[in-house]
Amino acid sequence: MAREAPARLADKRDDGLVGQMVRFAIVGGLSTLIYSAVYLPLTIWIFPRAHAVYAVPFAFAVAVTAGYVMHSRWSFRGHGSGHRSRWQQAQFVAVQGTGMALNALVTWIGTAQLGLPAWAPLLPAVGLATILTFILNRWLVFA
Repeated sequence: MAREAPARLADKRDDGLVGQMVRFAIVGGLSTLIYSAVYLPLTIWIFPRAHAVYAVPFAFAVAVTAGYVMHSRWSFRGHGSGHRSRWQQAQFVAVQGTGMALNALVTWIGTAQLGLPAWAPLLPAVGLATILTFILNRWLVFA
């Protein structure tokens, strides 16, 4: 059993999964910085803490636009057909929308229900959304 693990890892490396995960993490980090650069000022100067969730769609719109360009041209390059279409863009937005909904839920629970500062839900929200969107992007959008 233990001998099978390195072989499975080599298979994943050979099919590009490991490289995609690394590139996805880098682009995700950049997208998170973009998201935070929009979200945090809105929660500081525009929306009170109890309504921090209202900043999520604005931050999402900016981050998802940058994210599509970076993911389609770098994270998932060479994966799937490589054909870029309006349908693929719609799928990407839907997948990211799922991530945004999860992010908004975690943000709402953290700020409105638990009374945490607006920055506190960022890490769990982004972490959960990243896992979900990687899986959906790899096997649905860029397949």
